[in-house]
Amino acid sequence: MATKNETSIKAEPGKQEIFITREFEASREIVFKAFTTPELIVQWLGPRELKMRLDKFEPKSGGSYRYVHIDPAGNEYGFHGVVHEVLAPERVIQTFEFEGLPETGHVVLETARFEALPGNRTRLTMQSVFQSVTDRDGMLQAGMERGVNDSHARLDELFAKASVN
Repeated sequence: MATKNETSIKAEPGKQEIFITREFEASREIVFKAFTTPELIVQWLGPRELKMRLDKFEPKSGGSYRYVHIDPAGNEYGFHGVVHEVLAPERVIQTFEFEGLPETGHVVLETARFEALPGNRTRLTMQSVFQSVTDRDGMLQAGMERGVNDSHARLDELFAKASVN
């Protein structure tokens, strides 16, 4: 499905952060709901060809999560984190860690902000702060951009079906 909204991914050289910005044709409450409802998040998060399994999903301050993406060959890729703050419908602050790295401890701090725009639209701004520039660059080189763009396109499709309301 074509979209009129583009995802912006900015990573300044030498900095430990990535900023992702995207506007959606849905209200802030609906976009926030898509990020915090188990039945919805499995429909849009991640590359299109992967299935998603939620092992744990507590979208509340002090909660945690773990999900697994499964590729067509059955390979599993796990991710987990701790939810620091959920302030509906304004922001979610959490950590993120990919379980497939050779060593643990490459934790990212993510802040998602949901801004209401005129016309019942929403601007999502996500800031991911990595522990090092090397970690950040590794995430970019691993294909993060394709996964983010796929996820946002799938969100557009979800909103177009009006199945989030």
